Amino acid sequence: MARKKKYTIKLKILRIDKQGAQLAVTGKIKRKSVNLILDTGASQTVFDINRISAFIGHGEFEKVESLSSGLGTSTMESHLVYVPGFKIGDLEIANEKMVLLDLSHVNQSYEILKLKPVDGVIGGDLLKRYEAIIDYSKKTLVLKG
Repeated sequence: MARKKKYTIKLKILRIDKQGAQLAVTGKIKRKSVNLILDTGASQTVFDINRISAFIGHGEFEKVESLSSGLGTSTMESHLVYVPGFKIGDLEIANEKMVLLDLSHVNQSYEILKLKPVDGVIGGDLLKRYEAIIDYSKKTLVLKG
């Protein structure tokens, strides 16, 4: 069995208030930088439907019949799309359909906090698949792929 390559990615710690913080990482879609939040409590990785068009174009997104919940809302319409050229550090995550949601409520909160807008949220699906190790003291995310 071949050993998986380790990818070490620098994390940013975003102060949300005096006690709270979120972990963020910069990724790339088609060589353009994207701002991503790590959320170990989110079951799936999602991208903001309003911001994704700047990276992959205004194609038609595949609507999902069921409604998604979470990320501070009760239910919301979701879509699926292939996100070409998606990378976190040097790890390329290719040929995978990703969920699109309206993350405008998250970005409104970030705007109030004077933080950069969020393009997506890295959830438990990718963190589990790539055997993520989050090291708070070193501010690193290690993924195996």
